[in-house]
Amino acid sequence: MNGALGEPGFLSDGNMRLLLFGGKGGVGKTTASAATALKLAHRHPERSLLLVSTDPAHSLQDSFSGAEPPSNLKVLELDAQAYLKDFQQKNRKRLREIASRGTFLDEEDINRFTELSLPGMDELMAFLEISRWVKEGAYNGIIMDTAPTGHTLRLMEMPDMIRKWLDALDALLAKHRYMKKLFRGSYERDDLDHFIVGLAADVKQMEKLLKDHRQCRFVPVMLAEALSIEETLDLIRELQRLRIGVTDVVINRLYPESVCLTCRHIRARQLQELARISKEPGFSKLRLWGVPMYPEEIRGMESLRSFWDGLEGLGTALKSVPILSPLTPLVDSPSPLPPPNMAMLVFAGKGGVGKTTLACATAMRLAHAYTGKRILLFSVDPAHSLADCLNIPLGPQPVQAAPGLWAMEMDATVDFVALKNQYRKELAQFLSQLMPNLDLTFDREVMERIMDLSPPGIDELMALAAVMDFLTPGGYDILVLDAAPTGHLIRLLELPEIIEEWLIAFFSLFLKYRKIFQLPGISQRLIRLSKDLKRLRTIMRDPSQAALYATSILTEMSFAETTDLVAACGRLKIPVPCLFLNMATPDGPDPLCHSLFQRESAVQGKFALTFPGINQPVVYRQSDPRGIENLDALGQILYK
Repeated sequence: MNGALGEPGFLSDGNMRLLLFGGKGGVGKTTASAATALKLAHRHPERSLLLVSTDPAHSLQDSFSGAEPPSNLKVLELDAQAYLKDFQQKNRKRLREIASRGTFLDEEDINRFTELSLPGMDELMAFLEISRWVKEGAYNGIIMDTAPTGHTLRLMEMPDMIRKWLDALDALLAKHRYMKKLFRGSYERDDLDHFIVGLAADVKQMEKLLKDHRQCRFVPVMLAEALSIEETLDLIRELQRLRIGVTDVVINRLYPESVCLTCRHIRARQLQELARISKEPGFSKLRLWGVPMYPEEIRGMESLRSFWDGLEGLGTALKSVPILSPLTPLVDSPSPLPPPNMAMLVFAGKGGVGKTTLACATAMRLAHAYTGKRILLFSVDPAHSLADCLNIPLGPQPVQAAPGLWAMEMDATVDFVALKNQYRKELAQFLSQLMPNLDLTFDREVMERIMDLSPPGIDELMALAAVMDFLTPGGYDILVLDAAPTGHLIRLLELPEIIEEWLIAFFSLFLKYRKIFQLPGISQRLIRLSKDLKRLRTIMRDPSQAALYATSILTEMSFAETTDLVAACGRLKIPVPCLFLNMATPDGPDPLCHSLFQRESAVQGKFALTFPGINQPVVYRQSDPRGIENLDALGQILYK
């Protein structure tokens, strides 16, 4: 559907069952999803709507600022851990019985695995719960505020993961079915079969809805900035590969014409990026919609209702403007330079606050300041942006970016896929040597699929643990991590202890059955992973070796998320010596700039009162900081 003239389809089509808003962190997808839900609720009072957030770092309630939504709109911040606990309580008995029917494991072994608090379940539980709502027809329409790009793509790929999980459970039942049929002559499905078949049907129905362009649509939200454009292009390509419908793209916070030098620079840069968009094949068949930069932060019912008032179709006739002389980077109250004995620096914050830029600039400064030391800048975020920021190609191996500085973008899935392949290979060799003439079809399949029941978040943590190998004599001296957005970073920092539970369960299994179940290679890899995780945890809790450098922008929503991040670091005993207040607006003659400056000054005061013991450099808006030369200049003024 094309929608009414001058309006995108996601606002005009009242028959959508599922609308998903996504994109790079910090682009305004929460605001866009909330404003859309409100508009649809008012236009269609007869429809029951749900606005739900699947981002671990929720900001929906902050967006509404305590206001009550219309009676036909329910607002929910999905608590994945609560749904997981409920799922385990409802199905614990079934899962134990499935395991006991299909393996040599005893009750102790089964309990050890089914009681694990699995990490990385945000996407899985969100998918299963939304599948249930769709199946039951609980709402006429669901509007989703998704997590930042990399984790949203995981959500979209969840059907494949759940299928593997269900296949593993089905393999556990296969032997039981075969034996019953062999000795009784027939087999009738029981509650456990119906449990697996029912889940499979829910997933299939949800997958069908995701690919039905008449009932489901994905709306990418982006900014007219290089990093946001590159990530949005990657997102659109993946959505098209997954056959999920995309027709409209929202480009948020477009600056108007102005006499103010800062505003003119930002507008000029935005117009240049918009002109580039018009030439990108990935955008050629999509309709682009611009939303202006508003003087006031979009929070509360009134501003959410008026959010789409400034919407404008951008068309394809986008022209560039002359390049203005660059804005000089400016920083108030620069931070002390991290000491040379540091082993790891983690840059963290809400998506879209510029932590990648500051991580790159800091790595450049460290390489200049500590000649003779080797600095490694890396990312384990599923949606990498280091290469775009440095403006050089990167991969899963370190590449020299500048004297003393190397960079890499780790592929979190590669190591885990290699681990699973090694496990299957060793298992096949062991079983063939143990009983070459005995058919172990069912037992072999069950044991092969044990890895498919491993925690979903283990791949990211394995990538992070693998970096410990670089922190050795002859390797690198300082590691600089460009972290995933807040919610997923907190989960990642909490993972070592949770993953250790999974490793203990696995090791206990190997030790208990070591005389009949010998996989030396896989055992060594898991022991090494355990040691790397312990070392990582030890380093991260030592202020002389590691620190987390928080990054925020001067908005109320970013303040709330930063407060959560610093509190989580306090719980985990991770030191936070510095909090960058990034992309600040200098005061100016333009009403927009002056309004933004006043609003940001008030938020800056809240940061100062809330975190009095943390250095808080203020980094003002600047020209495009991409590329080695620009990052080097920024790095020189970030620190004393």
